[in-house]
Amino acid sequence: MPGIENANPFSYVATDMHPQLSPPATETGVLGWFKQNLFATPRDTVLSILVLLFFIWLLPPTINWLFIKAVWSGEDGSACQGAGVGACWAFVDAKFGQFIYGRYPLEERWRVDLSGLLLIIGLVMIAIPRIPYKRETAIYLLVAFPIIAFILLTGQLGLEPVETSRWGGLLVTLVVAIVGIVVSFPLGILLALGRRSELPIIRTFSVIFIEFWRGVPLITVLFMSSVMLPLFLPADVSFDKLLRALIGVALFSSAYMAEVIRGGLQAIPKGQYEAASAMGLTFWQGTRLVTMPQALTLVIPGIVNTFIGLFKDTSLVLIIGIFDLLGIVQQNFTDAKWITPVTPATGLIFAAFVYFLFCFGMSRYSAYMERRLDTGHKH
Repeated sequence: MPGIENANPFSYVATDMHPQLSPPATETGVLGWFKQNLFATPRDTVLSILVLLFFIWLLPPTINWLFIKAVWSGEDGSACQGAGVGACWAFVDAKFGQFIYGRYPLEERWRVDLSGLLLIIGLVMIAIPRIPYKRETAIYLLVAFPIIAFILLTGQLGLEPVETSRWGGLLVTLVVAIVGIVVSFPLGILLALGRRSELPIIRTFSVIFIEFWRGVPLITVLFMSSVMLPLFLPADVSFDKLLRALIGVALFSSAYMAEVIRGGLQAIPKGQYEAASAMGLTFWQGTRLVTMPQALTLVIPGIVNTFIGLFKDTSLVLIIGIFDLLGIVQQNFTDAKWITPVTPATGLIFAAFVYFLFCFGMSRYSAYMERRLDTGHKH
């Protein structure tokens, strides 16, 4: 062909791929992470340096007070007296049983431990996707476990009865939080569907219910359920104080849950509802199989945020004489054996740490579920 004779004798076509070069050392590993996340821009650099200086100023005295100069053992608060003494963890060690069980009888606390173990087993089986039998596990958690826990904790079928007035500490916190979460979630779904219903009676009832409970503080709800409700009941009718608190907390949180779920339902495109109808599905079938799963996936952060708020709001039951974790910690501040300048701070830090563990665990699991259920395409 013309022109081939004049081709450059030094030109060539590569037949093998050149080896891929490694990225620069400053773009990978620890240095790369620091550059990308902390020092990517001048503003990020300044903020990172300020935060680092803040922690350098804060962490040494905090660690010194919490651990190095802390008192870890002792029969009373005498070891926690004096200048320069850190946290009085001996107080937490001495009162740990009360912080967890309240005034539950010492010889019967195995029943609380067994109930907690059964709950943990069920939660692990339902939370880990690779474990099968999800439907059976859900039935166990929603039906079998509440019955077993009620028998164990209250004392039925030959067990020694333990009145709820003797319950306290973390036991009460978990009971109130778990009952509130389990009851408010399905009730919130029904209220959200009711508020979007085309039936005027159902829609009006749902709106009134939601707006009423959202319009009053939880403290007022607990106070009314504990003090005012018995005034409207016959003289021979009485409800357990803890049961009244559980009902009030569940109804209160269900109103907030309903609005979170309604937001998810409104975010679903109209075409999804039309597609469910076009497939011949009834309203309840379309809701269960098409729209509700998508809505719940969209509002996972809002649902978990409501659960976390409910878990922390359990501390308000103290105003009606129910001593949850925070209440039992504060009650023990008055123990003459442990009255020291550092006892209150130590007890409150312990309570805050327990609340943080549960709330942080819920938030991390919700983030995991968001990633697992995310079907979108990220660019």
